[in-house]
Amino acid sequence: MRIILLGKQGSGKGTCAEFLCEKLKVPHISTGERFRELSQEGSELGNKIKNLIDAGNLVPDDVTINVLKDRLSKDDCKKGFILDGFPRNLDQAHVLEEVTDLDLVFVLNISDETAVKRLTSRRQCRGCLKIYNLITNPPKEDGKCSCGGELYQREDDKEEFIKKRLEIYKQEEEDLIEFYHAIIRTVDAEKPSSEIFKTLERFLSEFK
Repeated sequence: MRIILLGKQGSGKGTCAEFLCEKLKVPHISTGERFRELSQEGSELGNKIKNLIDAGNLVPDDVTINVLKDRLSKDDCKKGFILDGFPRNLDQAHVLEEVTDLDLVFVLNISDETAVKRLTSRRQCRGCLKIYNLITNPPKEDGKCSCGGELYQREDDKEEFIKKRLEIYKQEEEDLIEFYHAIIRTVDAEKPSSEIFKTLERFLSEFK
């Protein structure tokens, strides 16, 4: 199955993607994670992406699209994928439509207050890039990842940047929901993970 996850930053797209990937045996493709990997490589493209992320800005469409097309061309995507962080706008949605068909779009709904609370509590490992949340998924040792790496707060997880990104997302969300209205399923992402997973399973069973 080919599925898109839409939702505000902090809505739990990564957690839902892990659940769906395990259930459907398809890869999780996160443009955000791919950008962060590239930003650590020290290449010209990676440095450009790093500067944009550190300033709280979005990566331009042309860069995002090329990175995504390259990933979708891999063999592990032939049976489907869970796409997280793309498309962000109608232009990207039209490009994606030319590249692949989609089966379902899940919209994960949370309030702005919840998004800010969740994201400002997020920490990432400098080594393996694993993400923790000080509220819902804290590390066993303060400031340390299970791999031994140092945990830090990303620039784009600081409150001023989060609010900026939420405003941008709101401007784009309505257009995307209208574009995908025929295959959209809405999920209350304020609920506990166990209830969210049950909702996702129900929608998957209805699709079959």
